[in-house]
Amino acid sequence: MEDFISLFSENDPANVSTSVQLLLLLTVLSLAPSILILMTSFARIMIVLSFTRTALATNTSPPNQVLIGLALFLTFFIMAPTFQEVNEQALQPLFNEEISLEEAYDRASLPFKEFMAQHTRQKDLELFLDYNQAERPASVEEIPLTMLVPAFALSEIKTAFQIGFMIFIPFLVIDMVVASVLMSMGMMMLPPVMISLPFKILLFILVDGWYLVIKSLLQSF
Repeated sequence: MEDFISLFSENDPANVSTSVQLLLLLTVLSLAPSILILMTSFARIMIVLSFTRTALATNTSPPNQVLIGLALFLTFFIMAPTFQEVNEQALQPLFNEEISLEEAYDRASLPFKEFMAQHTRQKDLELFLDYNQAERPASVEEIPLTMLVPAFALSEIKTAFQIGFMIFIPFLVIDMVVASVLMSMGMMMLPPVMISLPFKILLFILVDGWYLVIKSLLQSF
């Protein structure tokens, strides 16, 4: 513990550099959940997977741990080029003391800005620009993260809901058909969900539903 505290109390350049790296690491770790959810593809993937489970009406199957784990690994797969660019352009030069902390921040934010700008609707970005009465940026580099991140999150939620709606349609048709058949047979007290659930699962298996959902998510990026 004393050795750790001494890193921040000594004036040796090597120790100062180590202290900055530790401070940067702690800052990134504290912001990691927000960065992962709002600045990557995680939000869209998680919402679509949740919509899929809800449409199937299987309640807790797959469980939340499975959906979150799948969403995490899909996020790392989709964001791999961005993470690699951040590591090469910002983290490694910073750790090698080739650039300053401010320059590392600018270099690290650019790949995320490019990714988010590519998937952000102009309408959503203009909402925050107009509210702040800011000038229209001439390039992606000039867009502040304080405006780009919420605009990107808003666009991701809308896109996820659009995909979720398309997933709901075939299962809604099955529910309507089953409910109509039960009413025609006079079996009004029998919950249609109990009858339609096996047919939903069967349809999902026959069309290889999870493959199609993941394929659609990957193609959306």
